[in-house]
Amino acid sequence: MVRNRLVTVLTLNDGVLFRTKHFVPDYRYTSNFVDLWSIDELVVLDVTRRGHGDRAHFYDAVSTLASNCFVPLGVGGGVRSIDDARTLLSVGADKVVVNTGALNRPELITEIATAYGAQCVVVSIDAARRDAGGYDVRSDWGTTSTGRSPDAWAKEAEQRGAGEIFITSIEKDGSLEGYDNELNHLVSRSVSVPVLVCGGAGNWQHFVDGFRIGGASAVCTTNIYHFTETSIRSAKRFLEQAGISIRT
Repeated sequence: MVRNRLVTVLTLNDGVLFRTKHFVPDYRYTSNFVDLWSIDELVVLDVTRRGHGDRAHFYDAVSTLASNCFVPLGVGGGVRSIDDARTLLSVGADKVVVNTGALNRPELITEIATAYGAQCVVVSIDAARRDAGGYDVRSDWGTTSTGRSPDAWAKEAEQRGAGEIFITSIEKDGSLEGYDNELNHLVSRSVSVPVLVCGGAGNWQHFVDGFRIGGASAVCTTNIYHFTETSIRSAKRFLEQAGISIRT
């Protein structure tokens, strides 16, 4: 039986853990790196707003995490080339998360998949609601409209070699109000690869809804762990009691 996953997302600004709201670091620093030993996977994203020159602090943070936790580690932020992917893998990443780099040059997905396998490529999609209805894929930390629909882009990413899709609602980010499961379902029904959903989780019921309504293979959260000391084990117990097959 394929079990659903619980994934923690850590957003690092210049190597320091921050929480975000609507994709903007709100500078509420936390030293809580959550209970890494009961989570299923980690995703670490560099959200530093600058050029991609000196990234030593981020690489150091990834290396430290990789040496201290023993679950799959996906890493992204600023991946624009196969060399960027190679560097992340060399400092401890198991998977490479690509977003704007893949939108600018979709061939990057195939290049990484060819070099390291489809299981290594996670295509991250940031989406916002359009005023006229539907959703728009955004690039550059959610600031630039691409005119693409998230379901079509997810399908193309899969065809180009992506092993997983990571979908985030920009409006829901940091809200703690629950996932945008209309968006999540739109994407999950369009592809056959696992879909990770992110943006808005504020309690364990939101995880249940992400699986049942959003069609997620994995539910992700960031900010909820900055506001509660409740362990991830508690979340897993809740999911099991709700009848969700989860890794224990």
